[in-house]
Amino acid sequence: MHPVAILLVLGAAFAHAGWNIFAKRVPDGGALFVWLSAVLGVVFQLPLAVVVVARQGMDGSWWLAFCVSGVIHLGYFVLLQRGYRVGDLSVVYPLARGTGPLLSVVAAVWLLGERPGAVALVGAAAVVAGVFVIGGFGTGAGIGYGLATGALIATYTLWDAHAVTALAVPPVILMGGSALVESVLLAPYALARREAVGRIWREHRVAVLAVGFLSPLAYLLVLFAMRMAPVSLVAPARELSIVVGSLGAWLLLGEPNPARRMSGAVIVLVGVAAIAVS
Repeated sequence: MHPVAILLVLGAAFAHAGWNIFAKRVPDGGALFVWLSAVLGVVFQLPLAVVVVARQGMDGSWWLAFCVSGVIHLGYFVLLQRGYRVGDLSVVYPLARGTGPLLSVVAAVWLLGERPGAVALVGAAAVVAGVFVIGGFGTGAGIGYGLATGALIATYTLWDAHAVTALAVPPVILMGGSALVESVLLAPYALARREAVGRIWREHRVAVLAVGFLSPLAYLLVLFAMRMAPVSLVAPARELSIVVGSLGAWLLLGEPNPARRMSGAVIVLVGVAAIAVS
């Protein structure tokens, strides 16, 4: 995989784990927390998106690209936030992030005709195996939400990869437009609950700001990486965030089983290394 793509994926892993830790700290936020974060995401990305459009114009097909992306991402964020309400970060996050790349690699090979080498496929399998070692054998509703979220991760990964490659949508435009669609779709729900929105903002302002900034940043880095390397390699490699997130769940949130998490982390790192040298 291209060295710059590796650096982009590494940066995305830390940013992604960071915003998930902040999101877990707002278990009662739900769709309103998602809306606030999406609005701030639009604010953060709008200036750069305007510059890009002013310099190169805007193709009509881009509207379809970020509308579809926005709908998928909205479902992903709402499911993830509900999962964090009923389950531990150390269960929901690894299951979501593990299911996503597994399905992404299968679909990229089957639907997009990509043919990663044997070393890359072994690395992808190691990443997925390590993710599930970290997640362990958790029980309860968190598992269902984690698996469902993972399916949406695979869906948006494939669609967004198509958007930035085949449709040539600049990553900044795709992410900014997607966040705009999310915020517009949730606006009626949020405006009908102004008091709850105000409470979440007052009590969790730092978390809202962190998610609103780190979430688009993490995915922008991934989208740029997908312009340099196949999605079947980028999707599993970005799951290095599982290592960071699992350690954060233990050190910052006090969740248990650090030995199991570290064992899984080693497996993930071996898989990422195999992908990187393929």
